[in-house]
Order: sequence, then structure tokens, then C-alpha cells
Amino acid sequence: MVDAERPLVPLPAALVVAAAGGLALDAAFPTLGWWPLAFVAVPLALVSLIGRTVGAGMLVGAAFGAAFYFPHVSWASQFLGDDPLGWVPWVALATAETLVLAALTPLVVLAYRWLPRWRETPTVRLVVQPVLVAGAWMVRELVLGSWPYGGFPWGRLGMSQSESPIAPVASWLGVSGLGFLMVVLCAGVLEVVRWAVRGHAPLGTDGRTRPRFAGVLPRAVPVGLLAAVMLFLPQFPTSDAGSIRVSAVQGNGPAAYADERAANEVLESQLAASAPLESAQVDVVLWPEGGVDSDPLAQPDTARILDAAAASYEAPVLVNAASAVGDLFYNTSFLWTADGPEATHAKRHPVPFGEYVPDREIYGAIAPGLVGLLQREYAPGEDSPVFYLDQARVGLAICFDVAFDDVIQEGLRDGAQVFMFQTNNADFRGTDENQQQVAIARMRAIETGRSVVNVSTTGTSQIFAPDGSTVETLASGEPGLMVEEIELRDGLTMGVVLGPWMQRILLWGTVLSMAVLAARVPQSLTGRVAMPDLREPRALPVSTVVR
Repeated sequence: MVDAERPLVPLPAALVVAAAGGLALDAAFPTLGWWPLAFVAVPLALVSLIGRTVGAGMLVGAAFGAAFYFPHVSWASQFLGDDPLGWVPWVALATAETLVLAALTPLVVLAYRWLPRWRETPTVRLVVQPVLVAGAWMVRELVLGSWPYGGFPWGRLGMSQSESPIAPVASWLGVSGLGFLMVVLCAGVLEVVRWAVRGHAPLGTDGRTRPRFAGVLPRAVPVGLLAAVMLFLPQFPTSDAGSIRVSAVQGNGPAAYADERAANEVLESQLAASAPLESAQVDVVLWPEGGVDSDPLAQPDTARILDAAAASYEAPVLVNAASAVGDLFYNTSFLWTADGPEATHAKRHPVPFGEYVPDREIYGAIAPGLVGLLQREYAPGEDSPVFYLDQARVGLAICFDVAFDDVIQEGLRDGAQVFMFQTNNADFRGTDENQQQVAIARMRAIETGRSVVNVSTTGTSQIFAPDGSTVETLASGEPGLMVEEIELRDGLTMGVVLGPWMQRILLWGTVLSMAVLAARVPQSLTGRVAMPDLREPRALPVSTVVR
């Protein structure tokens, strides 16, 4: 066994190191938002995995996943309000994410184990291995974002950098590409350190050793160049397409699922907060998800109220409500004018166990009381996420749809010049959820080169410029409105064009590379063909490792 395959730390210590990494990654996201901690979290996770067996790697991955997901999605415990079972959605979501992450962690373990068996050279160890390890990390992230039940792309590594100087990388490679380069950088630095302290390593079957590198600095050139490119790369340019005057209204009504409210009380709060617009001149008014708490297609009184509002503002109102079409219910956005709705868009990714219950019969048999509380059954929409105004083309994303790349990319392909995101954070008042979603909205502005108007029922709400800088914001827990002239942009960033391809390459390129290694690598150190030894080797004592 080569030294590279031995654990850097014993298993009990690895569990502690991995958990520290998970906590550090959570702290890199809002509310704390200490983005440099992402570059602490990734090395801690990798150190804990080097030299592990498959089973131990899964255990270490579970420690990392639990330490990250349980605090990161703790806001889910607020969804059912004061219900005694309110903790169940949080524990179920965090546990499910942790288990999937743990099950996929052996990819990282085997990348560290198999690659040195294939070839032990400086180029492989300092360039190829960081790339393969980063690919394995991103496979976990991509699977978590798409499975099960459509996935949950929350807590993506690249999204932690929305306020960091490397955020513009997303405009060239997409958010997944940014996350991939972050892991490459961390894994590369780790390899430079390992080679520096190891002194020499066995080669092949003859037991001969490689001399210490002639200086550490030349070996650090690849990671140094990568760090410089990531730090100084400018945002991919888009072209000016004029501007529109937008108002975004935060009504602060009782919009939570568990809130008690009178009929149309949320609608009345939106109307009250919008009253100053009767003397303003705007091109469009944006209300949040759930800003209308009755179906305007089924309730003529609600429709008349919206007709009158659009007429008094002398501008169309982009509203959202639960709406029925035949036997199906949708989370629907409407472009409402004085003459009624001109266009609709239904949420593309309803939230499992929040907006519908998948396999309701199965889960109803397991937890009938809890499943019975969730009566909503929203269907996924299929219409374009773009509304056409006289002055602009508006891209849409309803609440958690903002986290799904396909909705954003489709909007851009359909010509979106600005994005308007509607969300309802009332279910998660006083938690990190709103600020985590704000970070996603900011990153979408940077990634796409578009202005973003992000409006919530209860706050916070923001307007971001195409470079991700904040134009205006509304505080949480109070009504208010924003009126701003915002930029329109044309053209696709490289991140939008390459993003989907980047994800395919990361997923299938990593899987194929691991398959090739599995077929070619199983060579024992005596030259005989053998399956890789998956038993947990002992960590080398310091006196053995540092020579």
C-alpha cells in the first residue's frame, strides 16, 4: 500500500474533522455568510476522507452531511407553525440529504485511492487528482439537486460565494462550474501540502522512492494560477437594452401556511402597501408569491379588485395566487392588466411535502397525521417562465424555482432581459431561509448578467443590479415598496451557455473516469492483479509520514 492511500487521521478524529467541515460550510452561507469558510470546509472534508474504506467513507460523509444540513435547513421546522409535529419536516429533510450525500461519498474516497495506484507522478497528484476529486464532489451535488422527487438544489457550494470576489466565475462556467473550481483549488492546495511534508513516496513494485521535490513553490504554480484566475476574472459582459421603471411591493400580510387570516387579508395588505403607486409612474408592479390569497380565475370579486388596481397604477401587476385549471391546482403567476390576465406562468418545481405529497398513499400509511396536515397538491407548470411587457421581456421564478438552473436557463432562452422573483417567506419568519434565498437571487444576477427584482410577502426584498450589487432593499417584517429604474440586458453569458454542458461533463466525465480506473487500476504492489483493498488501513504515525 502506498502512503497516499493511508488515512491522514484516525477514524474517530476524521468524524470530528468532517463535522467541523460541515459546520464551517453552513457558516459560509447566510445568515452568517462568512464565505471564506467554504475554503476551510472543503479541505477539512477531504482530509477526513483520504485513505478511508468505502464504509468508513460513508460514515465520515454522514458526519459532514449532518453537521451541514441540520443547521442549514433548520428553518424547515417552522413550516407547520406551532404544531407538535413541526420538527418532522426539518429532521426528515436534513436526514434525507445527509443519507444521499453519505451514499455518494465513496466516489471521493475511491478517487483518492485508485488514482495513485494508476500513476504516481507530480502531474497526476497535483493536477489530475484535484480535478477528479472535484468531479466526485460535484457528482454528489448534482445528484442531490435532482433526486429524489426532483431534488433539492439548496446549499450548493458555489452559492456560498454570492458576495465574494470570485462570484463572477459563475458568469463564465455557471454555479456548478464555480463550485467545481473551488474544490479543485482546495484539493490542489492539499496535495501541495501533502507532497511537501511527505518528503518522498514509494514508486511502483520495486520499492524505490522518489526524492523530495526541488522546492514547494514550483509545485504550487498550478493552484496559484487557478486562484489568480478565479480572483481576478471579470464578469462576462452582456449588452445594454435600455431600462424599465419597476415597483416591488412587500405587503407583510399573514401569508404563512399556518397563519390564521380573514378572506383576502393578504390581498388587502398588498393593496395597502401599494397605495402610493397611484401617484407614481411605473412600467410594471411586482407582488410576491401568495400576494393574492384567493383564486382570481374562480372569484369574480378578486378579479375585479385586481382590474381596479392595475387601472389605478396605470401599469400591469405581476401577481401570484393558487389557481385551479380543471381538476389541477397550480402555484400561478399572472400578468394582470385593467382588462384582466394577459399571461400566466405556473411554478415548475412544486416543493415535495410542502406543495404536494409524492406517493401520498405510502407516506400517509407511515405518518397519517402529518400527511393529513398537507392538503395542497400543486401540479408542475409547463408554460414559459417569461412575460412580455411593452417595454421588456421579464423572466420569472416562483420561490424555490430560483434554485433550479433549468427555470433560469429557459427564461434566458426565451429572451428574458430582467428577472423578477416572487417568494413567500412567511412560513420561515425569523430563520436563515430568506437570507439563503437572497444569496441565490444575487448569484443569479451575477451568473446571468441581468437585473433581479426579488420580492417577498414578509421580507426581506431586494433589487440587484446585473453585477449583483444591491440597488435597494426592504427590511423584514414590515410593509413597504421599492420604485427603481432598472437596467435591461441582452445576450447570454458564457455561464448560461456552458452551464448545462458543464454539469453533464462533471457528472458523466467523472463517472466514466472512475469506471476506467476501476477497470485498469486493480494492481497490487507486487504486480499481481487484485481488487482494491477496501479494508480500513491504519493512519501512519507522524514520525513515519513526515520524513
